[in-house]
Amino acid sequence: MARAGGITHAVNVGIAVQADWENREFISHISLNVRKLFDFLVQFEATTKSKLATLNEKLDTLERRLELLEVQVSTATANPALFNV
Repeated sequence: MARAGGITHAVNVGIAVQADWENREFISHISLNVRKLFDFLVQFEATTKSKLATLNEKLDTLERRLELLEVQVSTATANPALFNV
């Protein structure tokens, strides 16, 4: 009879070991996917910051051009004789 209990215990241990390996594999997959997601987000952030910086430079250039045009228009409207030469 002692032998039958030993077999049952061995089977239970085997099942527990198998379940442990399955849990570890699941956790490994989850960890890998979290790392991939993190890497994607870091790359996305860097790309987005770069594109926003480029856009900001273009907007700054356009703002400077607009300010220049505004000065030219205000000068022209204030002194129309300058353009009658």
